Formats: sequence, C-alpha cells, structure tokens
Amino acid sequence: MANKEPLIITGKDEMRRWSRSARANGKTIGLVPTMGYLHDGHLSLIQESQKHTQHTVVSVYVNPGQFSPNEDLSTYPSDFLGDIQKLKGIGGVDVVFHPQNLYDYGQSDGSVKNDEQGDGKTVSCVENSGMGHETWVRVEKLDKGLCGKSRPVFFRGVATIVAKLFNIVEPDVAVFGKKDYQQWRIIQRMALSISKSMSNAKSAAEHGQVDCKELRDSVIKAIHEAGGKVDYAEIVDQESLEALKEIKSPAVFCVAAWFGNVRLIDNMEINVR
Repeated sequence: MANKEPLIITGKDEMRRWSRSARANGKTIGLVPTMGYLHDGHLSLIQESQKHTQHTVVSVYVNPGQFSPNEDLSTYPSDFLGDIQKLKGIGGVDVVFHPQNLYDYGQSDGSVKNDEQGDGKTVSCVENSGMGHETWVRVEKLDKGLCGKSRPVFFRGVATIVAKLFNIVEPDVAVFGKKDYQQWRIIQRMALSISKSMSNAKSAAEHGQVDCKELRDSVIKAIHEAGGKVDYAEIVDQESLEALKEIKSPAVFCVAAWFGNVRLIDNMEINVR
C-alpha cells in the first residue's frame, strides 16, 4: 500500500460526491482532520483510521476560525507537498481534502478590526476579516475553562470546522488524538449529541418503551441541551416510512439537526420483539 498517490480534492461538492459514491458501493469512510504540517502523531491517527474503515480521507485545512486576531495565522507552518509525500509513504490514504475556504461569508462593513467587538464579544480571524460570517457551533460548558480562558475563540472555531467537515465528508469514523484533551472532549460531546440520544431511545424502545412521542421528546431535549436545533426527529416504519405513534414493528429513528449553519443527520433501526 505504500507509495499510493492519494486523490486531492479541493471542492466541497466533489468531496461529498466521492464519499456518497464510496458508500453506495458498500465502503466505509474514515476521516482524519488536520491543519497540515504532518508529523508522526498525525500518521498514527491515519493508521488507526485504516484499521476501522475501508477508505481514509485526510483533511488539510488551516482553520482561521480558531485563531484570534492577535495570533498570526499567516505564520502557521505549511508544507503541503511534504505532507503528500508522507501520506504516500505510509500508504492507504484515498483522499486528501484540501479546500481553500470553508466559511460562507455574508455582507459586512468590515469595521471589526480588534480583538473585541463593540458588544465585548471576542472575535476570531474570520470575523476580524470583515467578511460577515456569524454562525458558530459551541459546546458551552466544556469550552470555558483551561485553554478556553486564554484562547476564547479556539474551541468554538474547532467545533465549527469539525461540524463542517462531518457534513461534507460524511464519515463513518473520525479519528482524533488526545494531546489536546479538552478539544477531544468537546468534539466527542458534539458528535455524540445525536447518536447517543438515539441509542438511549433505541434501548428504551427495546425494553418496552414504545410511545414514539416520549422517545422523540427525549432525543429533542438532548440535542437542544447540546446546542443544536432539531430539523426533524421521526420514528417511521422501516418498510413504508410512515410515521408511527407506537413501535409495534421494525422501525427506524430518523433525525436531522442544525449545529450553527451545519446540518447533521443520523438514523438508527429499532427492532422490537
């Protein structure tokens, strides 16, 4: 597998098409998010992804949303060609997702040029650019202490960009290191907010709780507590996809929720006896 040349994708739509094509062919996809300048720690995460999935995608994107204006984003180290050589060396990387920009900028008068806006809110390099991006994903309780005290935009930026990558790549597995334990825990909390609540609902249904409204309400509450906004949460028959009031036959719990301007979807089959 060594010396395999990974496919380099820069467009969001192309990346999503590639992932969906792979999944349509029965393949599983692992994602390893990075900001480039790869080292042995990154490579070990990639190898971990390869143990669990049939395809591995490595994202290389220096995220301006996690830098404050007093941090020099332009000096962040970069060696993209060197990164590609390292990935070829270990082999097994199918795609390198290397977008130019993952923020959808709106309109702004460009007046924000300091660490703090007039309302006292700390801003990132994205807002400081004056290009209008305003929607962010936050895990409120976990991002306030430790590094969050001295880098108040950092974890908000990380959670936002990871949510974007999940929405674009649509991985089955994502691999993160624990070197920054607070960051790892924040990402885990965000990612699990939907799937864990659905797993709890599935377990409740399989142990006799078959009222769909009560199951739905428990999932909606968990998503709201994690900072999300529910688009839909429905329990439907597996065959007809008709909404159910009670689970008496094989069903599937389908959920879509917004975290910032990123829409995440999940589903889970429920087979009652």
